[in-house]
Amino acid sequence: MQNMTMNLQLFAAEPNTQVSTQNTLTPEMKTYYGMELLENAKPELVHNQFAATKAIPAGGGKTVEWRKFSSFEKALTPLTEGVTPDGSGITVSHITKELSQYGDYTTVSDMLDLTAIDDVVLEITDKHGANMGLTLDTVTRNEIQQGNQVIYAPTIAADGAATEVTSRYALTRANRLTAELVARAATQLKKMNAPKFDGKYVCIIHPSVAYDLRRDEAWVEAHKYAAATELFSGEIGELHGVRFVETTEAKVFRGENLASDSRTLLVNGAVSNAKSVAFDGGSVAADALVGRYVLVDGVRAKVTANTAAALTLDTAVTAADNAVIYPGEGGKEGCAVYGCLFIGKGAYGVVDLSEGTEVIVKPRGSSGTADPLDQRSTVGWKGIHAAAILYDEYMVRVECGSSYSGEDKAN
Repeated sequence: MQNMTMNLQLFAAEPNTQVSTQNTLTPEMKTYYGMELLENAKPELVHNQFAATKAIPAGGGKTVEWRKFSSFEKALTPLTEGVTPDGSGITVSHITKELSQYGDYTTVSDMLDLTAIDDVVLEITDKHGANMGLTLDTVTRNEIQQGNQVIYAPTIAADGAATEVTSRYALTRANRLTAELVARAATQLKKMNAPKFDGKYVCIIHPSVAYDLRRDEAWVEAHKYAAATELFSGEIGELHGVRFVETTEAKVFRGENLASDSRTLLVNGAVSNAKSVAFDGGSVAADALVGRYVLVDGVRAKVTANTAAALTLDTAVTAADNAVIYPGEGGKEGCAVYGCLFIGKGAYGVVDLSEGTEVIVKPRGSSGTADPLDQRSTVGWKGIHAAAILYDEYMVRVECGSSYSGEDKAN
């Protein structure tokens, strides 16, 4: 029997833009589809599971606010008998974030609904559930990846000597996450008195980084006789008081190809302390690289303009003829760099995801004269979300390479 594939788009009509909940759905159906969407979203919300959750106040406007209370200084002055001392004031600071709404939908034709073997609405709801989870998880991740506490994985020589690295674009696949780096990040959180999750810190890492860490002798020894006590979604183990959670949505920094037919470009004619660099070695449309970063002989510069044969940079560079120009958003020579987040409790906050998110199923016949032949139904979701770093000192980002730095894509 031949395998058959179906192009669903062949059945799809032009998308409409109606997004209000349709009253002709029974309450039971609304609940069923809503639960289906939320269940599919949960496994993807890896970053949100460690956040301090803030309810969205009804009628509170489009801004969510977190309050931070300062700590008191030690009261080391002895009390004088019968004398009431001056009290200490409390400082309250505010962190605000604008709420944003996200969403997507799919139009389903009556032909697809009638001829498809599977329950089309349910299948599409599954996909939109996963899409909602990934979207809201990514919004949170991109916000908390902007923390100021950063450790770059050092370069380890054959004799074990470590050389410090001071920037992302100097990292290579050899600058990997090690047990020693884990201890260093945990120590930094301890020095900041960062609260813990049930006595442990948490680290969110990419599978490519987990692959290297699992080969570290300290990890092997720590897990040789350890019983599995996973508490969090995606948890893979513990080291130096840090519980590790693995997800493909952990941040990967890596630039796209510079040309339509080549990842890199070549300097066309030597340049000396110049902001204009002629290039060849690939096809590039005018202004296609504006806003991108490039690495030229180890110097990272931002492209402010480009033609099909020359770059204008914001930083002067020096390079020989035929020197390679690499994408500059990742590590050395354009390799992928991974942001491993070591987190203490309360480091960041998100709004309550159970509020303001919903699935919208509009059956055929609900659009009135906009769909006179009852040919279209839609399935979609929308959600309100915001995330913010609350205590920057409670979070450390370790940036490193991995064995897969040459192949993993940015996310």
